[in-house]
Amino acid sequence: MIIAVDGPTASGKGTISKQLAKYFALPFLDTGLLYRAVGWTLREQGGDADNPADALAACQFESALLSDPALRSEAVGGLASRVSVHPQVRRALDKRQRDFAYQPAGAVLDGRDIGTVIAPDADVKLFVTASSEARAIRRFEEMKRRGDPADFDDILADILKRDERDKNRATAPLKPAEDADLLDTTDLTIDAAVQQAIAMVNAKISGRRDKDPA
Repeated sequence: MIIAVDGPTASGKGTISKQLAKYFALPFLDTGLLYRAVGWTLREQGGDADNPADALAACQFESALLSDPALRSEAVGGLASRVSVHPQVRRALDKRQRDFAYQPAGAVLDGRDIGTVIAPDADVKLFVTASSEARAIRRFEEMKRRGDPADFDDILADILKRDERDKNRATAPLKPAEDADLLDTTDLTIDAAVQQAIAMVNAKISGRRDKDPA
């Protein structure tokens, strides 16, 4: 079974995806980390995130980098959003994502174009969203817990900027797949959101079974 979970930054899709993987005993890939690794590598190489050639060169990174907590920083997240607009970068990372999605054990993948591009025939597709203000509050609180400097207005402006880039890029823009189930987490606790996501997956699985011939 392949579960595709898409949505904008700070919507809760990462936590929801991890819990779905745990509940259904499936391998999990946060595909956003791939783009963060490109952003981090590009910065280390002194490249320009808006230059396609520099961004493509940064796609050659070791898999071990994906476990580095430094990738979770706001600065690296901003670079990831910028390099992700380049079609060359997306093509370079597509195969790694598809190989993970279509492994025999199945998988849960969290990203922005899983249900539309990477695994368009996924068994279940969720699009997790929330208001920009709710997402900014979550990111603000997360940064405060980590002890990072945090300014709410700056965080909100950055989220809006990322949304604009993600939704309007020419290649694989952020949008729900036509057959995706929408999960709005604006007014949900994370536990409630996870339980709703599990219920959505179970309903989809049950519906597929009912349609299968006996």
